[in-house]
Amino acid sequence: MRSGPLEITDLLWSGSGDPVSRAEAVGLLRSRGQVRAARIVERPPARDGVLDAEAANALGLRIHRELQRLGEELQLGRRVASLVRTLLPAGDAPVRVIDVGCGLGHVLRAIAAHGDLPPHVELLGVDLNSVLVDEAARLAAAESLRCRFTAGDAFEPGLAVEDGARTIVVSSGLMHHLAPEDLAGFFASQARREVAAFAHWDIAPCLWSTLGAWLFHQARMREAVSRHDGVLSARRAHPAETLLAAAGRGAPGYAVEVREGSRWHPRALDVLRPLVGVPR
Repeated sequence: MRSGPLEITDLLWSGSGDPVSRAEAVGLLRSRGQVRAARIVERPPARDGVLDAEAANALGLRIHRELQRLGEELQLGRRVASLVRTLLPAGDAPVRVIDVGCGLGHVLRAIAAHGDLPPHVELLGVDLNSVLVDEAARLAAAESLRCRFTAGDAFEPGLAVEDGARTIVVSSGLMHHLAPEDLAGFFASQARREVAAFAHWDIAPCLWSTLGAWLFHQARMREAVSRHDGVLSARRAHPAETLLAAAGRGAPGYAVEVREGSRWHPRALDVLRPLVGVPR
């Protein structure tokens, strides 16, 4: 768990499935000076001091539906597909695109819905949270989309390399949840699996992204957790120098770059920018 301020979702939906003690979560937040966050965690119902799992899961789904709306506004599906197309090897050999920490799978579902990638590209979303994965799979089935979702660790054998498919790993809004000291291990996991390329979108930390996150979440998000965590995500995002240094340590065999927009003439879409790695 990262030092400093915590996002509420880091505490309530770790993916472990273990019961969450409301007193422990509130105490941890208060110990870090996050009084407002602690008050938000005190609201959901609890039984014998443990947060009600059904209510917590329902809240988690509502929050991730709001995140999906943000992803739609930032055109993440189109942008991810556009970059992935440049990373595809020549020919029509099977390629697997794995979305790590896919949540409700809105990025892959958008790509599948618009047919943005060729048929030989398989779309696989992976998340530790089985509740989110089940809902992503349900939505994909309801929409008759060519993508699938599974719960687990994306870098376990059988997911990253299977059936001879080459793999491109993507994510959106994942890296800021990792502590700086854990980033190198994140990239090393991909290097060990010998992925063909990776592209991870995350928030570009600056005054504009923090102010923009506050304005957008106040205007568009109904859930108090969403409004709290959205602004904190912008504050916790890693600068490009930190990401590049970690990728250099963890995946030295990859050429890595952070593709950022202009800091002096920022566009709304540039609030999320990709870190891209390809084998040297």
